Amino acid sequence: MSGFALRFLGHSTVRLELGGRVVLTDPVLTARVGGLTRVVPLPEPAAHAGVDLVLISHLHGDHLHLPSLKLLGRDTRIVVPRGAGRWLAGKGFRHVDEIAPGETLDEGGLTVTATEAVHSGHRWGPRLTHGPQSPATGHLITNGDTIVYNAGDTDLFDGMADYGPVDVALLPVWGWGPNLGPGHLDPARAALAAGLTRARAAVPVHWGTLAVPGLRRTARMRRLLADPPRVFAAEVRKNAIATEVLFTEPGAEVAIPTRTDRA
Repeated sequence: MSGFALRFLGHSTVRLELGGRVVLTDPVLTARVGGLTRVVPLPEPAAHAGVDLVLISHLHGDHLHLPSLKLLGRDTRIVVPRGAGRWLAGKGFRHVDEIAPGETLDEGGLTVTATEAVHSGHRWGPRLTHGPQSPATGHLITNGDTIVYNAGDTDLFDGMADYGPVDVALLPVWGWGPNLGPGHLDPARAALAAGLTRARAAVPVHWGTLAVPGLRRTARMRRLLADPPRVFAAEVRKNAIATEVLFTEPGAEVAIPTRTDRA
């Protein structure tokens, strides 16, 4: 997979280089996100330079983060779930595309297909009915025979089996607080997602980056900022799932294994 590179920038933000294009998922690039603080170093500007395409999985503020999008420039191509384009364009972004599960778009040599996600699509949470809302999505990003599954925020669902086999799955394994609400994968369910998608390798994301300031120093929160990807790897082993876990600290390059054959 020459020309294929991944860097985990923290939370759900991954820089993907594939097919001569640079893709950024759900960019969170600042020291604060609403009431949350970043507990790992900020990505250096080079880590989010030269981006051709931004993929937004859903409208929550820790995934569609307006200050981070502004850092990338208002002319950067941004893909949002169908129904959210007009709202984001109204914020001054000039190249916004919409996509719904099952729909595809092209960016150079890449094809992006939106996938289902079991998660609230409302900007401010599942209990509100006013304001921006659109279905949450994941993405399949393909170039030739290389397939990356970006799950976005989602719970486990049987339809994940339709997306495999994939070369790399970007799978959320926690969140930013002491508990997970509905529509999220914990480490055990993320391991099952790796099995359903027949992922050759998986990068655990959505962990270890953001925290509520008053809780970050508690013993439980310190564990939750560090343990989820390790528990995920243990669950993959326990369930004899044929996925290599690419454990990567926020900010680091992902060591992508050399592919032999994909079943």
